[in-house]
Amino acid sequence: MDTTVVPVWIYMVVTILSTLHADRNVYPSAGVLFVHVLEREHFKGEFPPYPKPGDSSNDPITFNTNLMGYPDRPGWLRYIQRTSHSDGVLYGSPTAEHVGKATIIEIIAYNRRTFETARHNLVINIMSTEEYPLPYQAEFYIKNMNVEEMLASEVLGDFLGAVKNVWQPERLNAVNITSALDRGGRVPLPINNLKEGVYVMVGADVQFSSCLREVENFQNQLRCSQEMEPVISCDKKFRAQFDIDWCKINLVDITKMIMIHSNRPDPGTGVLPDIGGYNPPPESLKSRDFFADFLITLAVPSAVAMVLFSVLGYSMCCRREGVDKRNMQTPDIQLVHHSSIQKSTKELRSMSKNREISWPLSTLPVFSQSGEVVPPIHPDNYETTSMPLMQTQTNLQNQIQIPQQQPSGDRENYCMSTFRRLEVNGIPEERKVAEAVNL
Repeated sequence: MDTTVVPVWIYMVVTILSTLHADRNVYPSAGVLFVHVLEREHFKGEFPPYPKPGDSSNDPITFNTNLMGYPDRPGWLRYIQRTSHSDGVLYGSPTAEHVGKATIIEIIAYNRRTFETARHNLVINIMSTEEYPLPYQAEFYIKNMNVEEMLASEVLGDFLGAVKNVWQPERLNAVNITSALDRGGRVPLPINNLKEGVYVMVGADVQFSSCLREVENFQNQLRCSQEMEPVISCDKKFRAQFDIDWCKINLVDITKMIMIHSNRPDPGTGVLPDIGGYNPPPESLKSRDFFADFLITLAVPSAVAMVLFSVLGYSMCCRREGVDKRNMQTPDIQLVHHSSIQKSTKELRSMSKNREISWPLSTLPVFSQSGEVVPPIHPDNYETTSMPLMQTQTNLQNQIQIPQQQPSGDRENYCMSTFRRLEVNGIPEERKVAEAVNL
């Protein structure tokens, strides 16, 4: 009896596990928006139940998605999950390069309450379409939507319906959806229910309608350059639910685009060729002579410095003109003035040294080293105010008295003036005396 029950129980367990962990296959088309929602309810059955009955929906669950065998997703596939209590969304637009290649996405769900994980695989089989790519594509910027809100099937269907009423195409598909943050937009402030914004690319098989081309006229372009809203006749068909920035609409006609094919290098397999083992250098290395390097590093700069020093020394020491040459090139009157100023300065200094004026008491020591009081140099009744600041110049050598005329009415009076006889380099200078006599 036991032998019949156990195989059935094992069969049931294997069947349940295979159902939970079976790979899920999806078949998106190239050039058409692909959206796959990772529902939290689908993964809750693999985690233990919540201790409180009825609160199992409160388990925080996050998802990690990557290409099988790689740390990240393919370049065309994006993922977003706003909070741990919301569903995750995989979305993107596959290209014709991925047609026929099975893309296996590994999905790992984390239960943030129990720290348990569950793993599923999503197999994306990209199919080709005859209408890929649609020749006319328009990109809209919707300001009052976030990317996860726009990916909802109801909201995306309402938007495509509004575009179809304006454009009137036979075939209309959503090509791609991109968050404004991926285009360099800023995160909005958490006030006034601000949204990040989303770019929606739509493709059709007919040319753009006149309403969509209204943004290209001169008046609307001028208003856009002045950061003003353009006047679009069909804006009222979107305004009820979608706030479109018509200045950022982009109309692309693929039939008029010039395709440039560049010869890309073959990326290869990514495996380096086998070039043999590593051959280290030998242990015995050849000695190297550094004498030539020493000469170049020290001797050459030292020789240049010596030459410069010799040139500078010759210029400063060997090419001096001398005092005699300087005096010969200097005018006599300038030498006379310089000699008179110099002699007057020496005379004033000698006279100031010979003045018998007592030093201020504040500069004299009050006590000697023995402790006795030192008497002042002059007595208290010494009169210093009557002493002249400059002594009278008497009995000076080399003086000549010359009469000078002083006018006083009709009479001519003369007084005697004294001039000193100056000598410059041993030669008497009497030109000033002659000039004074001739006055």
